[in-house]
Amino acid sequence: MTGGRGLLPKSMGVSRETEARLGAFLDRVALWTVKINLVSRGTIADLHARHLLDSAQLLDHARSSDRIWADLGSGGGFPAIVIAIIARDIRPDIRFTLVESDKRKATFLRMIVAEQRLSATVVAARIESVPPLKADVVSARALAPLDRLLGMAERHLATDGIALFPKGETYRAEIATARKTWHFDVEDTPSVTRDAAALLKIKDIRRA
Repeated sequence: MTGGRGLLPKSMGVSRETEARLGAFLDRVALWTVKINLVSRGTIADLHARHLLDSAQLLDHARSSDRIWADLGSGGGFPAIVIAIIARDIRPDIRFTLVESDKRKATFLRMIVAEQRLSATVVAARIESVPPLKADVVSARALAPLDRLLGMAERHLATDGIALFPKGETYRAEIATARKTWHFDVEDTPSVTRDAAALLKIKDIRRA
């Protein structure tokens, strides 16, 4: 069992109950990954740093006015389920939509949403087939190169919305490639979990 004490920095200000819910979620992920590969099996032993903390950092970059959050390719619930569990405690005003085309993973996500009583809806469909969500925030983790992510985000963002994408060590090269087909403003913040990786905060996305 993962437990729940000390999973997040004290600076996030979450309750013991929230940490317990996060611990229960990680235990579910570890159990279900044996069946349907929610995450890479090689990362099961490091779910805390590799997945939970990497996901939780996104919430710090949301704006106080953000109410609608769309997560694309939600997979095993990183980052969306992690963020929704934390938000239940400190940002209950945010409503989440999780888009996941894999029916088995969508079933897992719906189970977690029901168990944790999260303010979230799971849509089991391909991202391009979902009607525009007009989200204040669009997130995606380990889903696609940045140039492809921008096309997905443009479809589902509100006019003044922001996209939050955790990226690895090659993020600068991805930005350079994306600028060949897109105009956008980007702010990169060092990742809290991986050296040389970054969290990209992107707005004003438009085709070049």
